[in-house]
Amino acid sequence: MNAPVEHLELEQVVRAATEGLLREQRPDGHFVYELEADCTIPAEYVLLVHYLGETANPELERKIGVYLRRIQGAHGGWPLYHEGALDISATVKAYFALKMIGDDINAPHMVRAREEIRKRGGAIKANVFTRILLCLYGQASWNDVPTVPPELILLPRWFPIHLSKMSYWARTVIVPLLVLCALRPVAKNPRGVHVPELLVPGVPAASPRALHQSHTWSAFFGVLDKVLKQVHWPGGPRNRAIEKCRAWTTERLNGQDGLGAIYPAMANSVMMYDVLGYAPEHPDRAIARLSVEKLLVVKDDEAYCQPCVSPVWDTALAAHALMEAKTPEADAAVARGLAWMKPLQVLDVAGDWAEERPDVRPGGWAFQYRNDHYPDLDDTAVVVLAMDRAAKAGIAPEYKNAVARGREWVEGMQCKGGGWGAFDADNSYYYLNNIPFADHGALLDPPTEDVSGRCVGMLAQLGDGGARLEEGIAYLRRTQRVDGSWWGRWGVNYVYGTWSALAGLAGAGLTAGDATMKKGAAWLIAIQNPDGGWGENCDSYKLDYRGYEPAPSTASQTAWAMLGLMAAGEVDHPAVARGIQWLTSRQEADGLWTQPHYTGGGFPRVFYLNYHGYPRFFPLWALARYRNLKATNSRRVEYGL
Repeated sequence: MNAPVEHLELEQVVRAATEGLLREQRPDGHFVYELEADCTIPAEYVLLVHYLGETANPELERKIGVYLRRIQGAHGGWPLYHEGALDISATVKAYFALKMIGDDINAPHMVRAREEIRKRGGAIKANVFTRILLCLYGQASWNDVPTVPPELILLPRWFPIHLSKMSYWARTVIVPLLVLCALRPVAKNPRGVHVPELLVPGVPAASPRALHQSHTWSAFFGVLDKVLKQVHWPGGPRNRAIEKCRAWTTERLNGQDGLGAIYPAMANSVMMYDVLGYAPEHPDRAIARLSVEKLLVVKDDEAYCQPCVSPVWDTALAAHALMEAKTPEADAAVARGLAWMKPLQVLDVAGDWAEERPDVRPGGWAFQYRNDHYPDLDDTAVVVLAMDRAAKAGIAPEYKNAVARGREWVEGMQCKGGGWGAFDADNSYYYLNNIPFADHGALLDPPTEDVSGRCVGMLAQLGDGGARLEEGIAYLRRTQRVDGSWWGRWGVNYVYGTWSALAGLAGAGLTAGDATMKKGAAWLIAIQNPDGGWGENCDSYKLDYRGYEPAPSTASQTAWAMLGLMAAGEVDHPAVARGIQWLTSRQEADGLWTQPHYTGGGFPRVFYLNYHGYPRFFPLWALARYRNLKATNSRRVEYGL
C-alpha cells in the first residue's frame, strides 16, 4: 500500500506541474498540442500528393514512413489506437502509402500486413471510404461502393435523406465527395504504384450492412442503392447539382483553416477542385491545399498529419487547470489565454446549425483556430465557464457581452429532451445511420451526456438557468446507466462521461447525498485499478458492451475520475488519495505527464484521438483541486466544471 502524499510533497508536485504547463503557453497566450489519430490520415496525405500528381517531398515521405512503421501493430497490421486490434481499412491505407513511398513489398513488415489483409478477404473488404480511395486509384470498381448521387444536394429539406439531417462532419466530407463519385476521376499517380496484391479474386465487397445497422433498414437502403446504380442521370440536373456542391464548398472553405477544419473534408475539397479543372494556383484550390499542409507535424526523425487542430479546446481547458493552481503567474497566463480566445467568438456567421435554429443568434466558439460555420457547444461552454470564473476571481475582465452571447447560443441550441449535441440541435435522424454509405455509424450528432454535462454546468455557474437548466438535469438523470456511469461520446469513455455529468450536476447544486451522484461516485470507486489509477480502453465503445473491463491506468483518465469523485463530494474518500499517489509518483522531469494510450473520441468504433495535451493539464487540474478542497471546510466544488 502506497503511503499518502504529504501536503508539502503535493505542493511541490502542483508547483512543478504549473511551471511545466506555463512553459508550454505560446507567446500570444494560447495553448495548442498535437492531436494524433491513427495511420489513416498520414497515409491519405501521402496518397493525396500522388493523386494530384504533385512533386513529392522525399524527406517528408521518409519521415512519414518512419512514423507508419513505428505504429504498426505486433499483429502485422495497423490499429485504430495504441495497442488496438488490427483494422483492415487502416492497414490497407498504410500499406498503400508505404508502397508509394518506396517500401519493398517483400520487406517483412509489408509481407505481414499483406498477409493479414488477404486473410480477411482482401482490400475490397475495407470500409466505404477506403474503397472509394481504391476506386480513385483504379484499384476497385465503383459498383463496389454505395451510390450517393450529387443530386442529393438539390433535394428539399423535408426529404428524409437530406444533408441538413446529417452531422457537420458528414456534410463537409460528403459534399465534395459527391462530385468525385459522380465524375469518377483517376489519380494521376506519376509513380504508377498500385496494390493488386491486396485484392483476392472472386471475393465480393464488404457486406453492405454494418454491424450497427438493422436488417430492415439495411435491406431497404440496399434495394435503393441497386436502383440508383441503374439510373441514367440527366445532364441538366447533374450539372446543377455539381455546381451547387462546388458553390456550397466554396462558401464554407474557411481560408487556410480549411473546409470544416478537418482533414477528410479539406482533402476532398482539393480533389474536387482538381477534377473540376481548377489549376493549382487558383485561389480556392490553393488555399484548400495549404490548409492540408498546415496539419503536418514534422519532427527531426518522423512526421505525420493531424486530423485537425485543437487550440481553443486546449487553451480553455488549460485555463481551468491553471485557475486551480492559484499563483500570480498562472493567473496571468489565464488572462492571456482568455484574451486570445475572446476575438475568436463567432458573432456574425449563422452556420449550418441555423437551418434547425434560424432564430438563434450566433455566439459560439469553434474547436480550431477558425471554423466559423461550425462552432460547437462543448468549446463554447468550456470557454464561457472559464471567462465567468476568471472574472469572479478578479483574474481577467468580465467579458460580459461574450459570456452573454455564448450563453444565448448554448441555450438556443438545446435539443428536445433537454440534452445538447456538439454542433447541431436535434440531429437525431437515427435511420440515416443505416444507409450503405454510413458503415462508420457516425453520420449524426445527437445529444450526448458529456456535452450536456458541460452545458448544464455552464448554465448553473452563470445562475438563473430556469427551465433549460432543469431540463438538462433531467436529461442527465435519465441517461445515467444502471451501473451509475454515463457514456462519453468525445472522450474515452464512461470515465469521461461520468466525470462530465457529475461536474455539471454538482455545479447545478446536486449534493453527495443525491442518489444520482452517489451512483456515479460508486461506479468510479468500483473500477479503480489496483495501482490507484484509472483506465479505460477504446474497446468500451463496442456494440455488445456489458460493463467496465479493466485497462491500464492513464494520467488523463485518472484525473477525470478524481475530478468526478470530488464533484460528487468524495474528496476525502481513500480512492481519491490513491489517485493522488498514482499521479504524483508518475510525474516526469518536466513536471508534467505523458501517455501513449488514446483517450479522445472521434467516432466510436472507427476513429479515436490522442490529445497530447490531456496528460499535460488534466493531472494538474485534479491535483490542485484536491489541494484546494482539502484546505477548506466545505469540500464542495464551487464551479460548473
